Amino acid sequence: MRRRSTFITHPSRAVNPADIQVYENQLLLGALKAAREERLTLGLKELPEEVVEVLQEAHELHIRWTREETYHSSPPFLSRTSPGLHVQYTPLKEDQPDHLCKLLQKVFGDQVHCKSPKATFISPPLISERFAQTASSHYYTLLPTVRHLASYLQRTICKPSDLSCIHTATLLNLADVIDFDYDSISHALILTVQWSKQPEVIWDPIGDFTTFDAWNLDIQSSPNDKVEVGILSPSPATEPSDLQLSGFLTTVGSDDHPKATLFSFPSRHHTLGPAQRRDQRYTVSFEQPTGLHPILKISFPNGESLVEPQTKPPGSVCALQTYVTLPSHLFADKYAFLSNDPLFQKSHNLGQLHSIAGETDLEAPDYVVDRWGSTMLLDIRTPDTDEGGEENKKKHDERTASSTQWNVTIPLHLRYLEPSSGGHSEVEMPWPIVFWACTAEEGTKFPVNPFDRIHLGYDGLFGPRTMFYHLDPAPEVGSSGRLVERISVPVLDTETASPRTIELVTLATIALGFVWVLLKLRIPSLLSSSSRAEKPVIKKKQ
Repeated sequence: MRRRSTFITHPSRAVNPADIQVYENQLLLGALKAAREERLTLGLKELPEEVVEVLQEAHELHIRWTREETYHSSPPFLSRTSPGLHVQYTPLKEDQPDHLCKLLQKVFGDQVHCKSPKATFISPPLISERFAQTASSHYYTLLPTVRHLASYLQRTICKPSDLSCIHTATLLNLADVIDFDYDSISHALILTVQWSKQPEVIWDPIGDFTTFDAWNLDIQSSPNDKVEVGILSPSPATEPSDLQLSGFLTTVGSDDHPKATLFSFPSRHHTLGPAQRRDQRYTVSFEQPTGLHPILKISFPNGESLVEPQTKPPGSVCALQTYVTLPSHLFADKYAFLSNDPLFQKSHNLGQLHSIAGETDLEAPDYVVDRWGSTMLLDIRTPDTDEGGEENKKKHDERTASSTQWNVTIPLHLRYLEPSSGGHSEVEMPWPIVFWACTAEEGTKFPVNPFDRIHLGYDGLFGPRTMFYHLDPAPEVGSSGRLVERISVPVLDTETASPRTIELVTLATIALGFVWVLLKLRIPSLLSSSSRAEKPVIKKKQ
């Protein structure tokens, strides 16, 4: 096993190397306030048999989980996905048996509604053929907690006597991001876990003490493991496409002291400058009342703030875009978006639809839809993308100056849901992510950097020289803080009439209607025959 522990501190809280205690097989440091990433690389021999069975059937498997509550991202942990569980999967063979769904349900819980990859997963479009890192199928579900995952790891990976392993698995419940990555070339499973900050309260069962608002590092290595620890801080990079980190690196078991380091690397994912980051935060809601045709609203503080990243490379071209994840009970009418009607786009502050994939059947009710849902990638219209001309620009500037918000609306539709007691059902959808997609400088290459995240769903829809500047979601003050919207949907009330009663009444109505049509067709025919029979026959005299 290989372990890499990375702690990212604010530059104002730089760590004194004298405080880092390095022993033969141990590293100690107390009261550290930092974002944290743990990355474990495991061979197939270190995994449970049921996991190995699924991995050996996969050409590649990538699992991404993001918590529902908002969190603050800091370099180099800047990529974002909608909250919930995302699975990117390519089988080794098309006709092989499917064991993936059963394993997902066992590891993450019964909330994973998955029959098989062929039936439940969707096929994402590949806009850029040069970008090869896109799996052939994609699955998503809302998943508010990973307690099932933590319990599974404690049962199958940790030994009952290994308190350190059990305690580390428990920390997954506090994580903001969890990734699993496997490919058939490396034959290794990589588990990556990120925490955006130190926990408010944490109890250490080994030392039997409680820590408040800090990490207490006690990292040990065994003879068969390689453990690397980095305590780093971000610093300004010389190139717009780069991120730069400085601090101290230690290989536990080999080094006798922390070693100073300074390095930079190209990164696809970036954040805006402090002022732009504050001014371009967004909130998501549904216009009320929602009805069966809800309108998703993405709101920004004002239109004037929606300008391209100030830290983008010189000559870079940027577009503000949103990637929307829709569970099966919601869908978008792709024909309305694909029409590229300028009046439709302007009325909703939307641009071109770049991609829509998944379940887009306009008629099917939710209870007959097998696939999990759909995704869509849309341009967001900003004030500077309106019609040109000095006069029009002046009028628009006056209009946006007096505006308190810049609202982007996305018309959606609800599917018919199963009947329920009370006549209403609650459904949810995750917040979409919003980012500036910018071109990198000519000749810029993005090799895999130490903190790179790919297979996010939307990155495969762009070329290899695309940089993403992510905007921060900002739930309203006083809300639950969840990046999930809930809708109350009217359904058939089973207390008023049972489905069986509705079925019988429907059949009776159809039968009566059929008889009525037959009578309407038969009566004129009978009357016509009767009139011909009563009419006297007049013989012509010779």
